[in-house]
This record gives sequence, structure tokens and C-alpha cells, in this order.
Amino acid sequence: MAALAICAVTAALLRRRTDSAAPAQQLPDQLPPAEFGMIPLSVPETGRLLGHPPPPGSAGHWLDWRRRHQARSRWYHQRTRLARSAQITLVS
Repeated sequence: MAALAICAVTAALLRRRTDSAAPAQQLPDQLPPAEFGMIPLSVPETGRLLGHPPPPGSAGHWLDWRRRHQARSRWYHQRTRLARSAQITLVS
């Protein structure tokens, strides 16, 4: 329990410094940004980094790629939800 609390507090403190995700879109037909950025560190990722720091090289690259991919996925999922919401509004 103490380790989980430490990971949660660390992730909360690092949230502002590690969140570089692009702003959320407002319209479903908005073009994607040139750079999606990265999502903030999550509690499980913080635990992995504190418990087993990645060696220089591939492990850090994998974490960065994954956070970038999650930011891109979040942007496209939000666009789909906006489009679905617009369709529901038009039908009503």
C-alpha cells in the first residue's frame, strides 16, 4: 500500500511536467495536429520507472513511443466520440 501511495503521489507531482499532449479538438471534422505530444505518466508506469529504471537505450525509447501512441489514440477516439455525438444531435 505504501508503494502504491508513493507511485500515485509521484505521478500526480509529475503530471504537469510530463503532459505534453495536444489540446483536445472541438469539432469532429478538425484536422489532426502536427505533433500529438505524450500523455502524462500513469501510476503503473511510475511504479515501473521507480522499481526498475530503464537502461539507456531501448527501454526508454519504448516508454516514449507508447506514451506518444496513447496520446494519438486518445485524440482520434475523442474525434470519433464527437462525430457520434453530432450524429445523435442531428437525429433528435
